[in-house]
Amino acid sequence: MAHLPQSLYFAARPEFPLYPGKSCLGTDQRQKLTWSRFPLIVRCASTESLTSLTQNAAETELKYMVSQNGWGVRRLRRDDEDEIRRVSLVQAEAFHIPLALFDDFFFMFFQAEVLSALLYKLKNSSPDRYACLVAEQASEDETCSSSSVVGVVDVTVQTENSVLRHFPGVEEYLYVSGLAVSKSQRRKKMASTLLKACDVICYLWGFKLLALRAYEDDAAARNLYSNAGYNVVESDPPWKSTWIGRKRRVLMTKRFS
Repeated sequence: MAHLPQSLYFAARPEFPLYPGKSCLGTDQRQKLTWSRFPLIVRCASTESLTSLTQNAAETELKYMVSQNGWGVRRLRRDDEDEIRRVSLVQAEAFHIPLALFDDFFFMFFQAEVLSALLYKLKNSSPDRYACLVAEQASEDETCSSSSVVGVVDVTVQTENSVLRHFPGVEEYLYVSGLAVSKSQRRKKMASTLLKACDVICYLWGFKLLALRAYEDDAAARNLYSNAGYNVVESDPPWKSTWIGRKRRVLMTKRFS
């Protein structure tokens, strides 16, 4: 079990301002907001394409596990409070759905939920079962500022039967989620670099399968994953449609030989 800075547990549930027009919101009155993981995907590929990225596996933890397109990707520093908060902010900004009224107020709730979920995963997951990868502008400087983090993605070992039934003989796989890029840095190939880092984690941990889910109607995301080597293997059943308030998703996977 990982030991995280204690001050972060207090930051995960910050003091919120008074609700406009109300005296105060009690704990039991607060609307519970949750966030959905960003979909993942996987396609058959050769490990030869990864060897150039992992020529010396011992060096991958020194700075960046991937450095491409001007971006460097490394693991989140678990003992850096500011960096953990920064990662939760990047993900919250990417997945928050703006509201017409009191948007700033509800965004604080949402970011607190994201931070709480991140802290839980960092504390309760083994380093070889969960990794939070962060992207920043590649630099030769060994000292990095937490404010330089502008992209993030989560990689988690999973055993979900709905995925494994498509791959007989496979017992575990890596699930990609929470892929987020700061708005000002989008369309600069950062997401592609983060996905490449997921490939490297898969290789280093000895797995052969990556998976993720994307919304069926999100052409941009599906195109990004397809270009990264992911193939659609399954779609949500028809009854999981917008008429019950949920958009249909597709399961995408990438397999290494």
